[in-house]
Amino acid sequence: MSVWVWIIGGLAAIAVAGWLFRLFGQKATGNKPFFRDMPYSVAFGYVLGVVLLALAVWYYFQPRVNDMGIPSAGVTFFGWAVNGFFIAAAAAWVFRLLGRNVGTKGTRKLFRQMPLTASFGILVILIYATLAIFAGIIAPHGQEDVFAKVNVLPGGNIATGGDPAFPLGTDQIGRDLLSRLIYGAQNTVGIAFATTCLAFFFGGSLGFLAATLQGWLDQVLSRAVDVLMAIPSLIFALLLMTIASAWAGSEKWLLTVYMVLIIALIDSTRVFRLARAVGMNIVVMDYIEAAKLRGEGLGYLIFREILPNATAPLLAEFGLRFCFVFLTIASLSFLGVGIQPPLADWGTMVRDLAQFINFAQFSPLTAALPLLAAGAIALLTVAVNFVVDWMLYRSSGLKE
Repeated sequence: MSVWVWIIGGLAAIAVAGWLFRLFGQKATGNKPFFRDMPYSVAFGYVLGVVLLALAVWYYFQPRVNDMGIPSAGVTFFGWAVNGFFIAAAAAWVFRLLGRNVGTKGTRKLFRQMPLTASFGILVILIYATLAIFAGIIAPHGQEDVFAKVNVLPGGNIATGGDPAFPLGTDQIGRDLLSRLIYGAQNTVGIAFATTCLAFFFGGSLGFLAATLQGWLDQVLSRAVDVLMAIPSLIFALLLMTIASAWAGSEKWLLTVYMVLIIALIDSTRVFRLARAVGMNIVVMDYIEAAKLRGEGLGYLIFREILPNATAPLLAEFGLRFCFVFLTIASLSFLGVGIQPPLADWGTMVRDLAQFINFAQFSPLTAALPLLAAGAIALLTVAVNFVVDWMLYRSSGLKE
């Protein structure tokens, strides 16, 4: 009960402080428009933001080990998050500064127009791409290598149960977690990218085809897409993957192929709707009619006339679709029907290491092991969305 009293009392104090903030601002500035036209909710938000910032600073400087020598998991995780935020912001700023001074005239202009969020997103995507392409060189061990040392704790300190050869420790069967985390970028991100490309090839081609020909083909494809989109995508994918598991049998690589085809089929319906909608707006243009009068074929109309004018929305949708495909693959792997071992996958790592959350009170670093894979998934999703938002901003004409 006392907690609720403190919460209600704190909100009441912030409400009074917000009213006083606006009143004193009006008096001090001679009733200038900034304070005169400020709604009370905005004044309340300013005061609430200052209070939350002060509480965050206070919590950040709390001791990370209590008087009994037991680490505080909450303070430790919060400190890591704050440090990571500032490191990421500094890295994005340096990357943007480098891009503004190095490269071609076009790239330098692009970086000058780029917000810090887009710079951060591009930097993260480049890091993930490097890890995925050169995983075999960067990773200290193979993703399938099993060592005799089982459940080695992270940190590399022998006194606390670690091993310098395994900075993030090993899992229940002796596989190096750092290597599997790196190879997870190659498998999860690489398969997601290939699946998204496949979905765009099928969905985009059929969407433009339906927009160009229309008639009965458009009706058949549109109604089929409506039926598929009526089913929740994750449940539909899980159902089809369960059936595919029986077909694949002991051939685990075949299950991965089925997963790519199933997710590409499901996501191609969303791409079809977008491509058809964009294509419908383009086929009525005068230059399309002129191309038809010249006797141009269907392939020329789709790939030389419609596709170049639909690039901006399709690129933006590609980023969003990639995020959804990426999360779907991780979800299926978490449920045990996605990417199969011995291939490393972040969704599987979250499931296998989830039990280490119970050690948060004794070793925050050990408890953070499942959060590393989950954080890798979340970080790439946020980065791609930052870049997509910037691309939408550029293609919308708002920059003008």
